[in-house]
Amino acid sequence: MRIIVVSDSHRHFSALAAVAERHMDETNRLLFLGDGLEDLQNLSLLYPNLSVCAVRGNCDFMGDAPLTGILEAGGKRIFYTHGHQYFVKRGTGTLEAMARRQNADIAVYGHTHVPYEGYRDGLYLLCPGSIGSPQTGRPAYGIIDITPAGIVTHLCHL
Repeated sequence: MRIIVVSDSHRHFSALAAVAERHMDETNRLLFLGDGLEDLQNLSLLYPNLSVCAVRGNCDFMGDAPLTGILEAGGKRIFYTHGHQYFVKRGTGTLEAMARRQNADIAVYGHTHVPYEGYRDGLYLLCPGSIGSPQTGRPAYGIIDITPAGIVTHLCHL
């Protein structure tokens, strides 16, 4: 099972659409981690069969999406959030603690605009960076592959 993870489009719809176009043959599952819910609404019009889970970010003033979510996929639990309420720009300790309380196997977050993937004591961590306004390098996004052999996270660039 493959899940595309995108965050922080910040009105760069064309970048979000490019990611969807690149991966639509592989999956129709997308996790959107906030700061661009308007872009996501437009993407849903373009791809009505896209299965989307989304949270709002600190810049989604009009959004009614929740701040956090849990996705059960391939027998694994994914805790997802934008991350600002867990102070992820200062580190992931608070986020990790919440993900563990939720019995998550994977924790994904945005907000930092800096791509990151890691593994700590049984918990996979993934920040896809920003598809719209990256802090380092090119626009980035993430992929989670859940297979019978385990979990693999990937960072990708446009």
